Amino acid sequence: MDQDIYKPMTAESVGELLREAGAEVMVRSGRSENYSAPREFSFEVKAIFENGMGLHVVARQFNYRDPWEAQGRVNDMVDAMLLKDGALTPLPKGYPFFQGIDEEVGLDEDRLRELIACVAKVNPKLYALQQMTGDL
Repeated sequence: MDQDIYKPMTAESVGELLREAGAEVMVRSGRSENYSAPREFSFEVKAIFENGMGLHVVARQFNYRDPWEAQGRVNDMVDAMLLKDGALTPLPKGYPFFQGIDEEVGLDEDRLRELIACVAKVNPKLYALQQMTGDL
């Protein structure tokens, strides 16, 4: 796999993508920088959008691009969980993400940008409408 296919992401770069979409953001680096942080992730970013929808983006572990794991440590894929009213949720029907699931995994930066734009534009009233029609 070509090393330049995916662009490395950091907690700060993911936080900036979310801020650009209008979200309030909290960022926490993982065990690499904070010894007391959980071992299973290298960073996490939580965001809440003006529409009340939330995203929890996690880079679970580093990928290594050099044989001795000295300098090539990167995150080029992240997982995202969708939150509504503080609970995990899928999106209403008709969206390209979170259909019947509350977590999207293995997102590169371009796909994460698409997901963020999608969640930022969701009208939360669709949940009530699709519950009334039996679609959700």
